[in-house]
Amino acid sequence: MSTAVVVEAPGEHRLTPHEPRQPEPGEALVRVHAVGICGSDREVYQGNRPEGYVRYPLTPGHEWSGTVRAVGAGVPEALVGRKVVGEGFRNCQVCDRCHAGETTLCTAGYEETGFTQPGAMATTLTLPARLLHLLPDDADLTAAALLEPAACIAAAVIKANALPGERVAVVGTGTLGMFAVQFLKANSPAELLVVGTRPDRAELSRRFGATGFRTRDQHLPDDFDVVVETAGSASAARTAAGLLRRGGRLVLTGIPAPGADGLDPTDLVVRQLEVSTVFGAPPDAWAHAVRVFGAGLLDPLPLVTHELPLERFPEAIELVGSGDPKVGKVLLRP
Repeated sequence: MSTAVVVEAPGEHRLTPHEPRQPEPGEALVRVHAVGICGSDREVYQGNRPEGYVRYPLTPGHEWSGTVRAVGAGVPEALVGRKVVGEGFRNCQVCDRCHAGETTLCTAGYEETGFTQPGAMATTLTLPARLLHLLPDDADLTAAALLEPAACIAAAVIKANALPGERVAVVGTGTLGMFAVQFLKANSPAELLVVGTRPDRAELSRRFGATGFRTRDQHLPDDFDVVVETAGSASAARTAAGLLRRGGRLVLTGIPAPGADGLDPTDLVVRQLEVSTVFGAPPDAWAHAVRVFGAGLLDPLPLVTHELPLERFPEAIELVGSGDPKVGKVLLRP
């Protein structure tokens, strides 16, 4: 029987029978292979996602991979049978920001798969075909389920514009941090430092290409060209800014809780730091992530530690928030 997870309200969920919705014109029906769980899914379940960024009742799931099973009118039949991943932001395509390619800034309002629109914690997912990105025929769909967070980091790396031979650093050692290491390694940096709070991530960081690893309580340098912050902790932004040389470039991707230590505007001005932020991934970042994955330069599988059926959704949510260093990326398998 086809099933889906439905979060009725904060802290309330049920597993329900799922009837695939046949694709309307411009849409595609995807058989979901795997769906990842991140901190924002935990926010949805706990009820502490910001107002306007969730709509109950809801089937979560914005990190996913699958295979196209059917298409609606106006969509090429050649898509049927193809392995795919898909963008989450349901942009309007007609506002000035969408025309500029900045679809995550769509002025029509926030709509995203798994938060305000039905997500992938179900046997199938029906969505606009224009949001799909095709994968190689031999792609590992379990690994591809992590391409949504990879695309977000691709957006950060594109903004960082790290050039070959520059000294770069990553703050944070979670899924996003480990993807940042892999993307930045592909740019041939002279040095690639990872800064985190978990010494146990040093080995994995070096496996992905880091040349050095330090915890935040160790002495940290202050002469890096580029820093990508992925931690989202209260002090992460300040730690990241402190790593930079004068005129350095900082990209922030983490979203800390209220009350975090802000960046010092005087420090930003005096040191002429260039600061950018990322929330979600526009199409060019998705395309970049898929290309890098297809070229074999991105290896998501070592980040996956748990694969559970949909029925164990509550356990998966608890694992994500457990703080257990043995818990990496948790996937649900419909």
